[in-house]
Amino acid sequence: MADQFYTKKEAMLYSQRIAQLSKALWKAVEKDWQSWIKPYDLNINEHHILWISYHLKGATISDIAKFGVMHVSTAFNFSKKLEERGLLSFSKRETDKRNTYVDVTKKGQVLLEEMYENYHETPHAVLEGSLPIKEVYGKFPDFMDVTAVIRNIYGDDFMDIFERSLKNLESTIVAKD
Repeated sequence: MADQFYTKKEAMLYSQRIAQLSKALWKAVEKDWQSWIKPYDLNINEHHILWISYHLKGATISDIAKFGVMHVSTAFNFSKKLEERGLLSFSKRETDKRNTYVDVTKKGQVLLEEMYENYHETPHAVLEGSLPIKEVYGKFPDFMDVTAVIRNIYGDDFMDIFERSLKNLESTIVAKD
């Protein structure tokens, strides 16, 4: 305790600030996300699993749980629902019988592409709230401080998957444009 370079008051204020801001931002993100995916009869967990599976190409249930920041049973149960709808397929690898691998089916890929095409058909409060920053600085916020905190909490593997999926998404969008 003597080695700490912050006070209890600073720690509590910081934690409270993060909690309040995170909750407010998540509420807006959740509302935007639900509005976007509602026409496709998906919930946030299902869409997130579909998205992760698409961008990681052959992810395990454990990978999906880790990157989706959800319990393994949640990842598995929602993945099964997506499999029942023909959007995902499950497989085992000859070299790895203990892990279950998840792949997006053609039907799932078509659904995701349709969702990307229709992204701007629904309101996006977080995007709208970020536009004044883009106007002033010429770019959207990059959240470097938040990224560093997340890296310290979840580790380099999480951030590597995060960056890889964003690069994959960017190349997918560029290919379509």
